[in-house]
Amino acid sequence: MSIVAPRLPGARVLDLFAGSGALGLEALSRGAESCDFVESAAGSLTALRANIDVLGASAAAAVHRADAVRFAGGLGAGAYDVAFADPPYRLGLAEAVARRWLEVPFAELLGVEHAAVERLPEGGDTRRYGSTAITFYRVGR
Repeated sequence: MSIVAPRLPGARVLDLFAGSGALGLEALSRGAESCDFVESAAGSLTALRANIDVLGASAAAAVHRADAVRFAGGLGAGAYDVAFADPPYRLGLAEAVARRWLEVPFAELLGVEHAAVERLPEGGDTRRYGSTAITFYRVGR
């Protein structure tokens, strides 16, 4: 989060594969204007909505029950300032989101978390943390 922190104040944020909403909620706590959370699993949606309520973030949050890759596929260029994707590892979902962003950069900055052994498409900056990696894609880079 510290890597993207300077871009968060006033930002429109997208949290793909939101799970509990940790990434998007942290972005809101750091000054993001709004966050769209995309999740398809019923249990995760229940936890996500509860976390949004507990933190009083309902006014700035929108929850979408949808397949994250399909949701990203429907976005136009520049729809968001910052996007996060934390898909289940080793299913090709991280690569699918990255490829979609390379076709249509739906956010100025995209951070994709993935297994360190997974290789994402060229054009990103990958940081490795043990068995996990985060690849950042930026418009104009």
